[in-house]
Amino acid sequence: MTDLTHLDAAGKARMVDVGSKAETARRAVAEGFISMSAEALTAIREGTMPKGDVLAAARIAGIMAAKKTGELIPLCHPLALDAVSVDCAVEDTRVRVTATASLTGKTGIEMEALTATSVALLTVYDMAKALDKGMVISGVRLLAKSGGKSGDWHADN
Repeated sequence: MTDLTHLDAAGKARMVDVGSKAETARRAVAEGFISMSAEALTAIREGTMPKGDVLAAARIAGIMAAKKTGELIPLCHPLALDAVSVDCAVEDTRVRVTATASLTGKTGIEMEALTATSVALLTVYDMAKALDKGMVISGVRLLAKSGGKSGDWHADN
């Protein structure tokens, strides 16, 4: 019926069988942004947010989320991650979150990097919403991936 990997011959959803695939070193990097008021951004930058250190909480939440990706995304394999890092940078009008995930395995790691980024951004929102309920999360995307059958890929700017 189709060449889509997550559908069987009858068009029903299925988990891809990766049992015969070779293990390779894999790495993925994702980013996203949350724009907010100057007041909220200043409180994050100065560490004066009522709920505590927003960026530290976001980093931890992102790492935890990457580890749970197989439980959150249907048909996504649970992976034994080698490493996950989440970096948060305060910019002029927003916070940038960049997550990197890596492993040696049989299937890709893009979803883990994207999930880490998304949950870190949601955590920033949760911790700063007392000062700005109008924050906007945007630009969540894969920046790069390496490893696997399809090899390396990098986003165009």
